[in-house]
Amino acid sequence: MDDSALIKDCLSGNVRAQKTLFDRFAPKMLGVCMRYCKSKEQAEDVLQDGFVKVFLKLSEFKNEGSFEGWIRKIMVNTSLDSLRKEMKISADVDLEFAANQSESESVVAELSAAEIVQLISAMPDGYRVVFNLFAIEGYSHQEIADTLGITESTSKSQYSRARAYLRKKLEKEEIGR
Repeated sequence: MDDSALIKDCLSGNVRAQKTLFDRFAPKMLGVCMRYCKSKEQAEDVLQDGFVKVFLKLSEFKNEGSFEGWIRKIMVNTSLDSLRKEMKISADVDLEFAANQSESESVVAELSAAEIVQLISAMPDGYRVVFNLFAIEGYSHQEIADTLGITESTSKSQYSRARAYLRKKLEKEEIGR
């Protein structure tokens, strides 16, 4: 069943279609939620909240663009909403710190996807959120600033610090191998 037929069946109240939609997208969307959340349990809660929003807003999907992308955006926003409830992203800006960070090669190629996800999950909240939005979701720093209610400079600083954090962790990984 293609996405448009599935959406139509879900909108008509077909419970089997709703379960099919959830089963089709939940595993991938759980991965999205896990990149933002501190634990699998929190990610599962966010996933459930996100799918409630998906089903409530399903009639708003206009078949413009990817249905999976539309669901992903809801999951990212639901994850961010959950994080906003728990924390305030540090608004301190250290532009000198951000400006002095350099690019470097690392052992990323030797790490498994699970190890990389684990490293990202261990980041402090502010770093992790900005890193995910910029490096993985492809948001600009201005979009991140608007979404999180921070300045563009803070977004850049948090991203730079996230990279430095990862670089430090990766150097430790390299030494341990």
